[in-house]
Amino acid sequence: MTTGALERHDELRPLMFSIAYRMLGSVTEAEDIVQEAFLRLHQSQPEALDSPEAYASTVTTRLAIDHLRSARVRREQYVGTWLPEPLPTADDEADPAWRIERDDTLSMAFLVLLEALSPVERAVFLLRDVFGYDYARIAQIVDKSEANCRQILARAHKHLDARRPRFEASRSRRDELAGRFLAACHAGDTEALEQLLAEDVTFYGDGGGKAPAITAPATGRTRVARFVAGLMRQLAQVGGRLEPTEVNGQPGLRFVDADGNLGAVLELTITDDGYVAELRNVLNPDKLRHLGPLVDPQRAAGT
Repeated sequence: MTTGALERHDELRPLMFSIAYRMLGSVTEAEDIVQEAFLRLHQSQPEALDSPEAYASTVTTRLAIDHLRSARVRREQYVGTWLPEPLPTADDEADPAWRIERDDTLSMAFLVLLEALSPVERAVFLLRDVFGYDYARIAQIVDKSEANCRQILARAHKHLDARRPRFEASRSRRDELAGRFLAACHAGDTEALEQLLAEDVTFYGDGGGKAPAITAPATGRTRVARFVAGLMRQLAQVGGRLEPTEVNGQPGLRFVDADGNLGAVLELTITDDGYVAELRNVLNPDKLRHLGPLVDPQRAAGT
């Protein structure tokens, strides 16, 4: 890598990680992609380094597309519900290397939505709508014509628009309701929890076959409220606690044991009408290792 490229390492990495993580929904896989992209940047011809940012985004996107194609079978065979790896986004929690711009395309809800797209559709959508690249540059990155890229984006919008989550609350309103949710959890107050949940609320659990978790989503205000209250009782039995956090730009909770080992990360989706509409609970230890020491999976808080 040239001296100029080395100097830009810290500048390029957030962009590369931002692309790779949104493409893959995995912190560990995104880091591998970024490392490989930097290796190729180091091995590239000098003329390719006239614009390190363009080269870095191109290589990162192409590597992510290839990775997604090879990973699709694994995801189709995944045990239970597949959820993205949680990404801490609070400034006092996140690894500096993970600090990327927070918007609704970073939420677990949206990353799950992207699973409906093919790898190339996902790349075109993200490059255009999230990163603002023009069609000429996108065409070069994905090796398609500009006209084809426009068609791919239109197809991606058609897939996504029919499935987009309801409009989310403002940050202040979201944080206020998340605080009330945490208080109700601490109190084990099923009635209070039920009042905070949307009528058609859905709870998703991802244990990946490696930690106890529901294999199908739980739906409905009463059922989910009772389910969450049950998780709190299980947490109390092992001397654990809940810690508020921000995950993927959304309010969330960390389930930790008495020694501070992490058992699960829960993300809340809060709508503008002031209800929790979706809860996504990640217990799969393979998806939590980047967040620190873990509790024994069999004792992970919740199912």
